[in-house]
Parts: sequence; structure tokens; C-alpha cells
Amino acid sequence: MRQHFMMFAAYNQWANSRIYDAATDLDEEEFHRNVGAFFGSMMGTLNHILTADRIWMRRFTGEGDAPARLDTILHRALPGLRLAREAEDKRIIDWVGALSDKALSGRFSYMTVSDMRTVSQRLAPALDHFFNHQTHHRGQAHVILTVLGRPSVSLDLTQFQRSEEGRAYA
Repeated sequence: MRQHFMMFAAYNQWANSRIYDAATDLDEEEFHRNVGAFFGSMMGTLNHILTADRIWMRRFTGEGDAPARLDTILHRALPGLRLAREAEDKRIIDWVGALSDKALSGRFSYMTVSDMRTVSQRLAPALDHFFNHQTHHRGQAHVILTVLGRPSVSLDLTQFQRSEEGRAYA
């Protein structure tokens, strides 16, 4: 299981880098334009992914800042958002890499953001959700690029596994 989640942490970093590279071609108006995505714009979508990652990492580790709302805007400009994203991706990779099989089969408890209730669950299925959530919203970022007339980027897991960064997981 640990190798599986290490692959998803590395994939997450790779896919985020590709989305952020594509977003650098957007001008400020396009980056902020509400195109009808769940979090409106590319700025809102990328902020949501980072916000949710911080919330989950706080739940998993007990450390770090965790916004109180899922629509928190951490950075309005792409350069600051990208630096924060890169730091969070490194944090995720380091944390997943340090997990033991025993920890992965264990349980943890946390408080939900939306309705303030306590949930207890196994760590491995929560990590499945964590990485799937990122993939889901990166898909929305992909659509935002398309709506704005920009080229889409390949984010397929197999594309990652065929890359230099992902070969070890193929």
C-alpha cells in the first residue's frame, strides 16, 4: 500500500506542475474569470485544491494551517499560489514516504469542515479520497483551460508512469 500511495503523491506533484505550467499562459483576467466551474475560475479551482489538501494534511498529521472554508482564497495571484502548491506537494510526498504499513492500516479521527461532526475512519481509504479529490478538481482546471481556448494538457496516470518522474511506479 505504501508504494501505491507514494505513486499517487508523486503523480499529484507531476500533474499539478503540468496544470500550473498551462495556467501561466493565462493573463490575469482569464485566471480570475468565472467560467461556471464549481469554484468559478482557475484561481478559485487551484485555491480549492490547495485548501482541501491543507485541511486533509492537518487531519492526517495534526500539523499545518487548515482553512475553515472549502472556498478559501489563499493566493489571488498565480506565482504565490504556485509556490504554496509546490511546498504542499513536497510536504505530501515526505509525509506519505514516511508512513508505515501499520499506520496505513490504522484509523484516525477528524472534524468535518462542512457540518462540524467527528468522523473516524481508516487511513488508507481516506488517502484514496485525498488523491481522488485532487484528480477530480484538476479535471475541472483542465476544462477551464479548454473553455478559455487554451490547449489541454495530458494528466493521465499512464502518461505519468511513462515519464521520467513516474517510471519507477510503472
